[in-house]
Amino acid sequence: MTQTPPPTSDSSAQEPPRPYQPRSLRELVDYVSGRHLRGNYQGDELGISDEPPFPLLAMVGQQEMKLALFLALINPALGGILLVGPRGTGKTTAVRSLADLLPEVPRSLCEYGCLPEDIEAGGMDAVCTNCAQKYGMGDPIAVIDKVRLLELPLNARLDDVVGTLDERAAGTGLFRVRRGLLSQADRNLLYVDEVNLLPDDIVDAILDASAQGHYTVRRGPIASTYNARFVLIGSMNPEEGNLRPQMMDRFGLRLIVQGLINLDERLEAYRRVLAYKQNARQLAHAYHPITELAREEIQTARQLLPSVQLPDRVAQMGLELVQHLQIDSLRAEITLFEAARAYAAADNRLEVAPEDLQQIAPMALRLRRSPFMAQYFEHQNLEETHIQQMMEKVIHS
Repeated sequence: MTQTPPPTSDSSAQEPPRPYQPRSLRELVDYVSGRHLRGNYQGDELGISDEPPFPLLAMVGQQEMKLALFLALINPALGGILLVGPRGTGKTTAVRSLADLLPEVPRSLCEYGCLPEDIEAGGMDAVCTNCAQKYGMGDPIAVIDKVRLLELPLNARLDDVVGTLDERAAGTGLFRVRRGLLSQADRNLLYVDEVNLLPDDIVDAILDASAQGHYTVRRGPIASTYNARFVLIGSMNPEEGNLRPQMMDRFGLRLIVQGLINLDERLEAYRRVLAYKQNARQLAHAYHPITELAREEIQTARQLLPSVQLPDRVAQMGLELVQHLQIDSLRAEITLFEAARAYAAADNRLEVAPEDLQQIAPMALRLRRSPFMAQYFEHQNLEETHIQQMMEKVIHS
């Protein structure tokens, strides 16, 4: 990863981006964002098929949003992503564009989500009886599969999200629970558009599952427990309402997505959108080499991540930063450090540097301070002081 990228093309460039070996994913994002799209994309040379998603690397600007999405693919432990911004700024487009960048993970062959790593960590008791038997006989209980992107429909009911009794099975005299969306999202990405408009019961179900990594469905005498270790990605327009504090706290990285300000960038964005509408497959084909390179970089960074270390001196800097910002939630440090490890892995390094915290801190720490809680604790401290004064006066007088 030492080759220098070719110079950014100007408005006279005649070809879409060509792949090169970047020094980091951040460099790749900056490089592609600076290219200009030229050429005629009105033909039908590639035929008609399922319309591919708009290439993420074809989005103009929005480097912070693209970087955050990359980091979430590298390290699910950073706690998911919340995209906050007005309509028409590309939030939903960016998330759906991840379809071509998703890495590979072990996929359980069991409806309960049992994996070999569960046995390695907790022994045979950590998986169901069937998987324990298969593992003992040398049969596979998982296969390598691509991470999937699941979307929570706007009209989803609680039974759709967590699961319910399978009516077809009940008709045969057998009772079993039909898996819900949270179970299907295990080791995948779960995208919730307009997350601030979710009904309270669905919000509670998502919070419980994301906090524990599993959840239990009880329907009468039947109960089933499913793994739900997913990366939660939400988007919202603050004009339409606030997000519940409990839900806000579950998101690791928080991105403020604003519209493009530079006029040249807005014109370039228009050209790329127009090219996509005229021939989506041809635009996707033009960006396929650079997209594949990014996907390979993400997979490599995921493999490197377990070896990335956080030095004590760098951790101390992060802790002091959180303390000075008066952030109470311990999830701030978790997100900050895990995202910094992912950033270092993306840069092909085995140790987090102070500069990594500088890059990650705005995404990890914004929207975490609560004016209400600050005022609440201030009043509480006054009450505690008054109690101590009365104790001194009454008891020691």
